[in-house]
Amino acid sequence: MNRLIAICSLLPLLAGAGCSQEDEILPRQKEQTVSFLQSSHTPRLVPEEEADPESQSPYYTTAGNTVYRYITDVYNPDRAEWPEVTRSSTVTITFRTYVFTYSTIVTEGQQLTMPYYTNDPDLEYALYEAGLTPGAWPFEPYVVDMRSPGIIKGLRLALLGCREGDYVEAYMTYNMAYGDPYMYTVPKESPVAYFFTVDKVE
Repeated sequence: MNRLIAICSLLPLLAGAGCSQEDEILPRQKEQTVSFLQSSHTPRLVPEEEADPESQSPYYTTAGNTVYRYITDVYNPDRAEWPEVTRSSTVTITFRTYVFTYSTIVTEGQQLTMPYYTNDPDLEYALYEAGLTPGAWPFEPYVVDMRSPGIIKGLRLALLGCREGDYVEAYMTYNMAYGDPYMYTVPKESPVAYFFTVDKVE
């Protein structure tokens, strides 16, 4: 009985330790991501509220807790006519997902940063050469139902407001990328980057 009381008395401390850990991890990930976007990213980005439409300064937006999104063609004059992703849309995307280490992700050339998961057919043979078993992944467009409860929180937030034809970079704190469950392909509590093209919006 005394042992049970002792264990119960420790539960609030353990719960507090978990919260404290999250309180430390999230602010650090946010700070490092913002530092990367504003200093090391090419092009250097500013927060949306500081963007100057006249000079078409590239910017990032934020959502949730926290997703940082950069749409490369946001100033395209025809973009307003492209179909927009809403909460009830069905969206087809081609994507690459990376463990984000606060450094530049190289998407072309010989020094290519390899994603931990992708459906991009341009990478299919490179991944086979790197050891991926043929047929292990589908290299075809991925269809996202924005109403589905199973969609990753960060991906839903990154897609909302995008338009068909957009190329998007989304940098996510770990809780927006995959929540609490441990993913064997991603080190625990790692931030994640999704690079995707919006192929179709219905």
